[in-house]
Amino acid sequence: MREKKKLTDILKARKIKKDQIVILFLTGVLLLVIALPERKTGQEDTAEFDAGETDTALSEDMTEREYVSYMERHLEGILSQMKGVGDVTVMITLKESAEKVVEKDVEFSGESVSEEDSQGGVRKTENESRGETTIYFGNGGSGGLRGSSFEGAEQNPYVRKKRTPRVEGVVVVANGGDDAVVIQNITESVQALFGIDTHKIRIVKKE
Repeated sequence: MREKKKLTDILKARKIKKDQIVILFLTGVLLLVIALPERKTGQEDTAEFDAGETDTALSEDMTEREYVSYMERHLEGILSQMKGVGDVTVMITLKESAEKVVEKDVEFSGESVSEEDSQGGVRKTENESRGETTIYFGNGGSGGLRGSSFEGAEQNPYVRKKRTPRVEGVVVVANGGDDAVVIQNITESVQALFGIDTHKIRIVKKE
């Protein structure tokens, strides 16, 4: 009887351990399923934040000359990785300056007037008007203001977005600037990046 009892106890103990292993395994799978979406979401948020910082740096902090230098360096980095290009120097000219688009308050008004003439006829006149008022921020952006006057506050127009200047022409000086295939590859790359015509792209061999 004692041996039978011991055997039963051993089997129960093994069953408990087996059940514990199954529970631990299922718990681990559940935690893994929960953790994966959270990690992915965090990566997406970081990517969006970094992209926002880049746009802000280009549109607000950079001067026009700094923007051109930034574009030249990045284009040099791209072209230098292409086969046959070799050492490369780039010069970019702009077609226009950066443009700031300010926020405006648009108001519409209309008036309809009906007049009866001496012969009993009715003449109807309609007048419509449209007005725009630039929206300003006082003290560096602490509250929106309409109009052009606000006592005791420095006025700054609310900039909705800033359009970067368009590229007018690109000159590329490269070691492989005398190779027909390299010239074609550089030309197509510059066109794809800036959308300019081929006659505005000049490629020459570097001495």
